[in-house]
Amino acid sequence: MASDKPHMNLAVVGHIDHGKSTTVGRLLFETGAVPAHIIENYRKEAESKGKGSFEFAWVMDNLKEERERGITIDIAHKRFDTDKFYFTIVDCPGHRDFVKNMITGASQADAALLVVAAPDGAMEQTKEHVFLSKTLGINQLIVGINKMDASKYDEKRYEEVKAQISDLVKMVGFNPANIPFIPMSSFVGDNIATHSENTPWYKGVTLLESLDDLVQPELPTGLPFRLPIQDVYSISGIGTVPVGRVETGIMKKGMKVSFMPANKSGEIKSIEMHHEEVPQAQPGDNVGFNVRGIGKNDIRRGDVCGPEEQPPTVAEEFTAQVVVLQHPSAITVGYTPVFHCHTAQVACTFVELLKKLDPRTGQVKEENPTFLKAGDAAIVKFRPVQPMVIENFKDIPQLGRFAIRDMGSTVAAGMCIAVDAKQMR
Repeated sequence: MASDKPHMNLAVVGHIDHGKSTTVGRLLFETGAVPAHIIENYRKEAESKGKGSFEFAWVMDNLKEERERGITIDIAHKRFDTDKFYFTIVDCPGHRDFVKNMITGASQADAALLVVAAPDGAMEQTKEHVFLSKTLGINQLIVGINKMDASKYDEKRYEEVKAQISDLVKMVGFNPANIPFIPMSSFVGDNIATHSENTPWYKGVTLLESLDDLVQPELPTGLPFRLPIQDVYSISGIGTVPVGRVETGIMKKGMKVSFMPANKSGEIKSIEMHHEEVPQAQPGDNVGFNVRGIGKNDIRRGDVCGPEEQPPTVAEEFTAQVVVLQHPSAITVGYTPVFHCHTAQVACTFVELLKKLDPRTGQVKEENPTFLKAGDAAIVKFRPVQPMVIENFKDIPQLGRFAIRDMGSTVAAGMCIAVDAKQMR
């Protein structure tokens, strides 16, 4: 069903076991997106497996493997409505192994809800997720200080965690004064939909009110059309159906499009959203679409669809501003980790370290440094090992951000500031 309300994508981020899935389940329940009897069934099933407090979490984690392991693996898309918006939740895994899902998840979000457990406070992944959210272009943040029931609704503990997280978000350029810090318990339901009697000292907004206070980002409809492919299906009677989210521009039925770097062209025959056919789609819309002239094996995840006359840019080399989050030793020329950019995962080589910057001010500290280490910000030239679409952040920010991963963790994140384009025809 199409909605008259503006659409927002919300990433739910935070450390493992801090209550992200339970929070999401609670939001879906409180907004009527999941009926009470379904929650009741989940509760019975959870109790039978000795996981009584997981019923809300199970609303999201309805993959069998996830239930048995008790952790969130894939990114589940669920819809719910508040008074003002309709939201698609991008439920992002918190576990280390799954940061790469978090990256593709957060890069699709308009705002992030950071869930921090009051007893634990800020943990390693809390920091990583805050930093990544910012680098991946999320400008609006809500902080839910969760599991207040486990901290006996102690105002002093709330203030301690709030101070910790304020320092953390300041480091990456968020202003804590603009962020609501909500003391809550997703399991009990405190301060989610209504103000809780357990926190008489808290005078701020509930979680649902904070969601309605978000500002809808201006849709980048004036930019060239870009849609990174998430999956490609072959549906009998219809044909090849790529699936993805429109990042920029307007996608219209009848449009002639190119897929890069596959270098394939076709014409859009139909567009479907929430199981209904639509004549066009705009930024933020998750769609499936059928293209005349494209076979299932012609394109794949990581390719980007754009208009034939303004095809997506395939980089021969590109220059980017990066921040090194963590690395066990020093990064030098020749290092070739995997870049996660929109839905693509491509290994890229550090070909030239151009400048080292002061991470707080952005001023140049050193020209042509010999190495980079954790905490450094720098301008670097990269060469993709295989063809890859990346756009200049200035022109199409949605396709100009990336994260760099190696050995199971996020090494760095950055944005593209110049592209040396490959000639494709």
